Amino acid sequence: MLLAVDCGNTNIVFALYEGNIQRANWRISTNPSRSADEYLVWLTQLMALSGLGVDELSGMIIANVVPEVHSKLISLAQRGLNLKPQVVGDEEIDLGIKINIDQPDQAGADRLVNAVAARDLYDLPAIILDFGTATTFDVLIKNTYYGGIIAPGVRLSLNTLSDKATLIPKIDLKKINKVIGNNTISAVRSGFFWGYAGLIDNIINLIKKETGKSFKVIITGGFSNLFKNSIKTKASHNQDITIKGLIKISKLIK
Repeated sequence: MLLAVDCGNTNIVFALYEGNIQRANWRISTNPSRSADEYLVWLTQLMALSGLGVDELSGMIIANVVPEVHSKLISLAQRGLNLKPQVVGDEEIDLGIKINIDQPDQAGADRLVNAVAARDLYDLPAIILDFGTATTFDVLIKNTYYGGIIAPGVRLSLNTLSDKATLIPKIDLKKINKVIGNNTISAVRSGFFWGYAGLIDNIINLIKKETGKSFKVIITGGFSNLFKNSIKTKASHNQDITIKGLIKISKLIK
C-alpha cells in the first residue's frame, strides 16, 4: 500500500491506497511542535483499528507546505516506517507538467499536485479553486501551470474579524438566502457568504477575460461544500484532488 501525505497549514491528511482504491483516510491538525514519534503512534494506532499493519506499506509520498513539519514527516517515514519517502519538490521528481511562473520553486507543493490531478482527471484548461487556509485559484492550460491567485482564507478571515472586533462573536459560516442581515451574526454571515461567492465568480470571470479561454472549474477544500452550489460558475467538486494527485505522481516516478 502507498501512504500519501498532504500537509497543509491547517491539517495533515494521511491516506492509504492500494492501487487506485483508498483503504483509509485520516487527518490531524498541523502542529509544528508534534514529534515524529507522536505521528507514528497516532498513525499506527489508527491503522491497527482498521485492521492494517505497517508491514503492508510499500511506499510514501509527501506534499508539504509547512517547512517546520518537513523533518518530522521524513523521520516518520525513514525511522518509524522504514520507508524512503518521495517528496514533491525534490529535483528528482518530475511532475510531468510545465511550470510557467517567475520563480517555480515558490509554487506550493499542494497547488502543483492539484494541477497534476486536474490534468489527468478533467478536460483542460482548468481552474482549481481550493478553500484552505488561503483561498487559491490555480490555472492550468494544456500541460502548463500558469500560477493563479491567493486570497485570504474564509476561516482565517472570520477568526481575524472576531479577534479584532470586540462586539463580533465567533460564528460558523453557513449558506443563507437573505442578503440583508437583521442582527450581528446574520450580517456577518451574509458578508462572508455573499462576499466570497462574489469574489469567486468575479476572479474566475477575470481569468477567462485575461486568457480568452473557457475553463473547467474544480473546487476543493474546507468550505467547498458550502460554495459548490452557491456560485454562478458551474463547478465540479473533488474533495480528494490533492491525494489523487499524489497517487498520480507516485506512478510517474520510476
